[in-house]
Amino acid sequence: MSLPLDGILVVSMEQAVAGPFCSNRLKLAGARVIKIERKDGGDFARGYDTAAEGESSYFIWLNQGKESIALDLKTKSDRHIFLNMVAKADIFIQNFSPTTVTKLSIDSSSLKSINPRLICCDISGYGEAPEMMKKKSYDLLIQAESGLIDVSGPPEGLGRIGVSICDIGAGMAAHAGIVESLLLRERFNKVKDVKISLFDVAADWMTVPYIHSKYGGAAPKRVGLKHPSIAPYGAFRCSENTSFIISIQNESEWKRFCVEVLKSPALAKENKFSSNTLRVKNRDLLDETIQSILSSLTDKTLKNRLEDASIAYGRLNTVKDLSLIHI
Repeated sequence: MSLPLDGILVVSMEQAVAGPFCSNRLKLAGARVIKIERKDGGDFARGYDTAAEGESSYFIWLNQGKESIALDLKTKSDRHIFLNMVAKADIFIQNFSPTTVTKLSIDSSSLKSINPRLICCDISGYGEAPEMMKKKSYDLLIQAESGLIDVSGPPEGLGRIGVSICDIGAGMAAHAGIVESLLLRERFNKVKDVKISLFDVAADWMTVPYIHSKYGGAAPKRVGLKHPSIAPYGAFRCSENTSFIISIQNESEWKRFCVEVLKSPALAKENKFSSNTLRVKNRDLLDETIQSILSSLTDKTLKNRLEDASIAYGRLNTVKDLSLIHI
């Protein structure tokens, strides 16, 4: 069966996670991806770890099925090879710094003089503002500077989000932008380039905390395995000490949860819990009340009650548990 991007050629001058993530998704959709690496060691993600039977887990994850060539664009012969590829490509992706792009003359205007139909995608850390374009950027730095860490984790301390979420988010945004540009080119014969920065993506995700901070007086506090503005929505234990994340999204679900899961119809009528706003305000009492009931239920009983009541839940799994899940 044909794939959506069969026949599309992607040339990607990429490293680490954001660029490779984007081109990986294009490859999975059928595109041919030629990955350009430096001659002095290649993509430095190759050396992040040796977890994949001696190979880097990051590199294996994002680069399967790509073709690769090592080039030094400062040399005439290698640059000739690169420009020949660009002339035939549909998409060019790069996630080097804006200053590096300028030095190597691989900016979109330079490449479009060779191939006017080329869609150029630039992924950077902070964009092209003069005061920021020279600043090096990596995932944890963006997590910190965007405020993402400030609203994540337990009340008692800060911590990095466990995966490279800003890199991944930028790669996803770049992928979406490229697919939109391909559609625009196909339908209207117009070419629109894509510019993505990790910081802009993370800042967009921070819209709700920002609105709370600007108009509500303060950003949501770190609440660990709870939702800062919805209750009950968080982790609860059953009698076997396994934990479930339980999510109540509206008043109808709250009533069903009280009646069918907690077997406490009176709780649904409690004034302190009569709206989501009040439940959040009285979260400590709410959670203590719910936990006191769930602590007497077995894992199986709680699971069955939640499913029968059509209440959303998820088990609090370990990474090892993930390998045992079959969907």
